[in-house]
Amino acid sequence: MSFRDRLEVCARFTPGAYRPLIIAGCPLGRVTHAFASSLQNYPDVFTVYEHAVTLSPNFKTVEARTEAVAGVLEDLKEKGLIPGWRGEHYAISESFYDAPLLTVERAAVPYLGTMGYGVHLNGYVHKDGDIHMWIGKRSMQKPTGPGKLDQMVAGGQPVGISIWDNLIKECGEEAGMARDIAEKAVPAGTISYLTEQEDRLRHDVIFNYDIEVPSDFEPQPTDGEVDAFYLWPIKDVMDRIRSTDDFKYNAALVIIDFAIRHGALGPEEPEYIMINEALRLGRAGENSVR
Repeated sequence: MSFRDRLEVCARFTPGAYRPLIIAGCPLGRVTHAFASSLQNYPDVFTVYEHAVTLSPNFKTVEARTEAVAGVLEDLKEKGLIPGWRGEHYAISESFYDAPLLTVERAAVPYLGTMGYGVHLNGYVHKDGDIHMWIGKRSMQKPTGPGKLDQMVAGGQPVGISIWDNLIKECGEEAGMARDIAEKAVPAGTISYLTEQEDRLRHDVIFNYDIEVPSDFEPQPTDGEVDAFYLWPIKDVMDRIRSTDDFKYNAALVIIDFAIRHGALGPEEPEYIMINEALRLGRAGENSVR
């Protein structure tokens, strides 16, 4: 295995396997042909063409679109076609900073192939002259990546809360981190990818943050989403990313980016140029982030 393998996991996309999802005249998602066939059962809401799926233009407002699509998604959930229901809504819009055209259940986003957003926090300390990272082990009950290794704190970005407030909330819920510590987090850019995961399409942007936590701080699992935390030297973290698939696919990207920015992965790495191009030019997936 190699770092290239980790990047390629986030770049698995077969365009011919999908049809564009058109909402309010804008191509905002991609659905598999099988999922498009399921949407044919709701002709009052979706029109399914050979090469596209369109949300009915009869729904003129955010509320009308949200209500109509919610009815379809609830029915598909009952039929077992959308597992992992969260009860959490994501916005669908032309760009992150635009007003939503509608909101949908989080679990449905990868089936609609619309953009998803999240926040990841790299927690670290300086110890014995080296960087050590706090790594979380995801609960086996998580609907995505059960048991995988992850950032100290990571979460999706629901509608109705800012990126910063969401980060602070997740710090408290996932790691038992006091607000006065969490507020020391520093924004560190974004990572984007477009990748097929089973029968779903993940088209995500992650807002990355770094935080150097106090040496006596120990994150504590509090909400059942993390089973344990480990403090590992950055070299051990990178070796594990390179040689195993123990890390959740997007967490590996975020940590590789962290390692480059903090000098733990440098030009002596034979794949260094390729890794930087993939991360900086958005090639860990399709190079199109709205």
